[in-house]
Amino acid sequence: MKWRKLGLIYNASGENESLAGYAAVPIAEHLHDDIFRIYFSSRDLQNRSFTNFVDVDLNAPSRVIRISESPVISPGELGAFDDSGSMATWMTAFGDVRYLYYIGWNLGVTVPFRNSVGVCVSEKGGPFRKLYAGPILDRTKEEPHFCASCSVLREDAGWKMWYLNCTGWFKDAGKTMHRYHLKYAESNDGINWSRPGIVSIDYESEFEYAISRPSVLKEGGIYKMWFSSRATESIPTYRIRYAESADGKTWMRKPVDFVGLDVSSSGWDSEMICYPHVFDHKGNRYMLYNGNGYGRTGFGLAVLEEE
Repeated sequence: MKWRKLGLIYNASGENESLAGYAAVPIAEHLHDDIFRIYFSSRDLQNRSFTNFVDVDLNAPSRVIRISESPVISPGELGAFDDSGSMATWMTAFGDVRYLYYIGWNLGVTVPFRNSVGVCVSEKGGPFRKLYAGPILDRTKEEPHFCASCSVLREDAGWKMWYLNCTGWFKDAGKTMHRYHLKYAESNDGINWSRPGIVSIDYESEFEYAISRPSVLKEGGIYKMWFSSRATESIPTYRIRYAESADGKTWMRKPVDFVGLDVSSSGWDSEMICYPHVFDHKGNRYMLYNGNGYGRTGFGLAVLEEE
């Protein structure tokens, strides 16, 4: 593949209390013509995650048309699974209902945090509302640590999800670090999920420890996934990777240089690129992604020039 970067699109800078900084994990939703709404996770001055949006024109994506006046999703009540943050991770539309899946954050004591996945719904274009006060994906007896970012496709046979699953924690130079890979789940309704224990993207080496934010498309009968990974050796900051599958369960990772998108020589995405969201519009394929600091420097856009 060969992608052409279109530049930085947006970074939160205090437009309201929930937009004190960051613009992480971008998600594209087509509104009309060439206008897209980009949902993303920002933070307030207490470092809590909120979901907001900006509207942009793909013909001039760096010119923001609108910024959300108030958050789409806010942290939950004290003690809930999302009381420290509500970070949107994927949107799937079915009929006149939009499902916005989001990551709930809890701060930890023995480990820095714990995540789980909740869902908001919007009927007939109305505002999003949390469907439940609790998560739809959480720790289980088989998956005892946490689960987080996901990608969800609705097909004739049902729903498919690829989600982040934490397999444990370790110490690195005195810092508590997580290990997580990507697993597969199925559902009849997009809410109640069966988790058969299938690992879709596993650790490639003993050094790889973080595989996150899958973005899955199905094209020509082939499932295509872009995702982020990093390792304690060689590449300690995120890069974007790619894999393919015939059934959505068993995946083949492509070589690291297959993606055709890497860090810049300087600027907002010179240290890392991560959290891809790939979408198509009018015959073109686009990728939203984050740069340095896991979204601290905002999100940008690239367009596929060659495949």
